Amino acid sequence: DLSYSFCTLLFIMTNIVLYEKCNGVAIITLNRPDKLNALSEEMRFKIKEAFGRAKDDNEVGAIILTGKGKAFTAGLDLVELGSGKADNKDAVSDNTLQSAVGKTGKPVICGVNGFAITGGFELALMADFLIASVNAKFADTHAQVGIVPGWGLSQKFPRLVGLNRAKEISFTGRFVDAEEALRIGLVNRVVSSEELVPVCQQLAEDIVSADARTLSTIKRITDEGYFTTLNEGLQIEAAANKKHMETTTPEFLDERRKIVMARNRRKKNAKL
Repeated sequence: DLSYSFCTLLFIMTNIVLYEKCNGVAIITLNRPDKLNALSEEMRFKIKEAFGRAKDDNEVGAIILTGKGKAFTAGLDLVELGSGKADNKDAVSDNTLQSAVGKTGKPVICGVNGFAITGGFELALMADFLIASVNAKFADTHAQVGIVPGWGLSQKFPRLVGLNRAKEISFTGRFVDAEEALRIGLVNRVVSSEELVPVCQQLAEDIVSADARTLSTIKRITDEGYFTTLNEGLQIEAAANKKHMETTTPEFLDERRKIVMARNRRKKNAKL
């Protein structure tokens, strides 16, 4: 039982990572609930494998990442790290996971269903935006555990919520609940646990309805420009606009106009 019956399970990466495809949307679910979806070496590999599958599938236009149980993920598997069965250095600083999630070229929505702690918090921040259930709770316990962030949290988190607020949350290791996460701009919406995946699915389907080539370019220049100055960002946009318009025909724009009008009519009728 996957709790969202409107999609059909098409492929299981392993029993700890589930992969579905529905209406052009890939849903990747962390499925190790008895361990709070702790990121073992095997799970990290399977997450990368799942995102690689979504990247290479031309029928997939957007990706949802979520978890099963009361945690999105509690972060790195500290039991595994403490046992010496995994390479601690590689586990903490390995950027292949961040690359796999962030470089699909396709929008990624993180549906945070529960605890997102430390490395799990970082994994959530790899997405383009976050939707939280009322049960979501975030915490950065790097300092308490004795690990320096290696997946971008120290740089991304302050840019989302502000430097001083991020310092307070990271230095103290305190929990941030869903309502506070919404208030400070960490998540875009808070919904019931039952609505989490359906809401993410609807947003993803809206994304998929866009022109894939244009959307990929807008995603790229938004990401590239965000980490530069405004002037440099405007130059990135201008160059992308010029290149895009060189290969955009009036016929293509007219066809896109018709698609948008038809979509708007369907949405209007659905509300009646």
